Amino acid sequence: MNEGNFASGATDEALHHDGIGETSGAQSYGASSIQVLKGLEAVRKRPGMYIGSTSIEGLHHLVYEVVDNSIDEAMAGYCSHIQVTLAIDEEGRQSCTVEDDGRGIPVAMHPTEKRSSLEIAMTQLHAGGKFDKNSYKVSGGLHGVGVSCVNALSILMEVTVCRDGGIYRQRYSKGIPITEVERIGDTEATGTKVVFSPDYSILEEHAFSYEVLQSRFRELAFLNKGVAITISDTRGEEVKSQRFQSEGGISHFVSYLNEFKRTLIDPPISIEGEKDAIKVEIALQYNDKYDEKILTFVNNINTREGGTHLTGFRTGLSRVINVQLQKNPKLLKKYDEKLEQSDICEGLTAIISVKVPEPQFEGQTKMKLGNSAVTGVVFSLVYEKLGNYFDEFPAQAEIILTKIINAALGRVAARKAREQIRRKSEGGGLPGKLADCSEKDPAKCEVFIVEGDSAGGSAKQGRDRRFQAILPLWGKMLNVEKAQEYRVLGNDKLQPVISTIGAGLTRYNDMGKDADYESDVTFDIEKVRYHKVIIMADADVDGSHIRTLLLTFFFRYMRPLIEAGYVYFAMPPLYKITIGKKVEYAYDEEARVRILEEIGTNDSSKVAIQRYKGLGEMNPEQLWETTMNPETRLISQITLTDAEEADRVFSMLMGEEVEPRRAFIDANAVYVTNLDI
Repeated sequence: MNEGNFASGATDEALHHDGIGETSGAQSYGASSIQVLKGLEAVRKRPGMYIGSTSIEGLHHLVYEVVDNSIDEAMAGYCSHIQVTLAIDEEGRQSCTVEDDGRGIPVAMHPTEKRSSLEIAMTQLHAGGKFDKNSYKVSGGLHGVGVSCVNALSILMEVTVCRDGGIYRQRYSKGIPITEVERIGDTEATGTKVVFSPDYSILEEHAFSYEVLQSRFRELAFLNKGVAITISDTRGEEVKSQRFQSEGGISHFVSYLNEFKRTLIDPPISIEGEKDAIKVEIALQYNDKYDEKILTFVNNINTREGGTHLTGFRTGLSRVINVQLQKNPKLLKKYDEKLEQSDICEGLTAIISVKVPEPQFEGQTKMKLGNSAVTGVVFSLVYEKLGNYFDEFPAQAEIILTKIINAALGRVAARKAREQIRRKSEGGGLPGKLADCSEKDPAKCEVFIVEGDSAGGSAKQGRDRRFQAILPLWGKMLNVEKAQEYRVLGNDKLQPVISTIGAGLTRYNDMGKDADYESDVTFDIEKVRYHKVIIMADADVDGSHIRTLLLTFFFRYMRPLIEAGYVYFAMPPLYKITIGKKVEYAYDEEARVRILEEIGTNDSSKVAIQRYKGLGEMNPEQLWETTMNPETRLISQITLTDAEEADRVFSMLMGEEVEPRRAFIDANAVYVTNLDI
């Protein structure tokens, strides 16, 4: 067999099968097929490798990359204020401006590259000051690709630098300079201003989310004592702006997360220390809830998948708790079996922030820390300083230990309740009151969870049986915010909901698994029987209460259901407006006024207005037409953009503490326009 001519890309015909000729695209692979991507072409060709995705998460990642550079200046001690502004530019494009008062990116000629250092930093991968330990001892960006990636994925970028007595500016498009580095003025100030507009020919077209960015900048302010971060949104008619600054650091962060919860000890326990150039800050506090909330950060980067710093913390905490428990025979008598990690972390809110000179992350998006040395450093600090705290304050130690023992006893009770649920499901399957649909593909199915048998009866008659299922609810719904897990599992009002959805449920907010019954405490999104779970309740105060109770249950025990976008609110009309033979439905007060204005009649005798007090007042045809028909109905999808903020709101509205809820009502009463009492 001939070896083939590699220069031309031709090969022996014996290599081709079934008559496939050389003109086939699959067979035209040769030297000319090898592409060399220059400059920032690789970023534009494969953006997901550098920013995680081209979705809205990737869009926000661009903002974080620029802000992280400013934060690195703050960690180095040179930056005190960062201003982020969202706007629409003169061409109608989304734009983001990040301005700081740091040292400013160097602009002088690079000694070896013979170009401005600014241009190199903005247009060349693996170029930046983070490689020089004299410039930054610790930083979030270590690969030198962050801001240049932002430039590559921007249709337009402008960088203005104040340093060395001058103001310098350079503009770019798609990562390529379109101007030289120009000196445009004089100043004694220092800092960097970056303005960029995303290139939506590569990125999916999404607008920057003020709320999502606000949440991240709040975190950064807590993680960096004294640094002020302001975010402003000028895109709407009304400018939104908020300034974040914390002098208490992560201890205040924990207090913020627990603001609407009943805490067991106050203030939060603080642990600080440094070893082998690794700086560790930890703040923790127990509350009377049933979940854990542990947030971990490395050089201000939120490591959502944890890593070695989280491992060190968990191991150290477990060791301390077990040592302290051995000193308390009274509690040992109540529960002398092995404690699970979930017992120890029930009701725990903690922030772990480490500063590492050479962090090893898994990928450019930095979701998990890999430095093995960090585990030992965090473990030793937690074991030593938390142990000292418990020895110094034995009363606080006993309060926490009692909480943990009660968590273990609750876990055992919940295990028994889960066993009962499993036996019921094996024996009978779906609840008796469920009117199921005939379609078996979950993606095509929807279930209406309906308040009351009366509305449930109308819904069953009015539905499309092919793809719509109806589950009526009756009696008072349990507020899961105030109940332990085993009470939730044993509740006869919630069991039909659990069985109907068919995917099990997590422990409270998907906290640590019960090692002995892992399969029973995991919500499996793949087993959900309906991809639309629609809560249909009356458009009154009682209906709102039902919706809130169910939503609290889904958030605490089936959060993946919300995260997948499967939970909806039905929007039944408030009014039926009849003009002769014509019927209009108004879904709110504004719609009623608009419809009446459009009618334009002054003869009230020709207009009949019916105010619906409940779904039960509608006949099956009306319920189908207004609330259930996919062609005409209004449904509202429930989304989760800020889990921490959602947690605080649920705790405030549904928890034991009355005063925060009263303050919220007082503050928002002015916005109520149609109170049905």
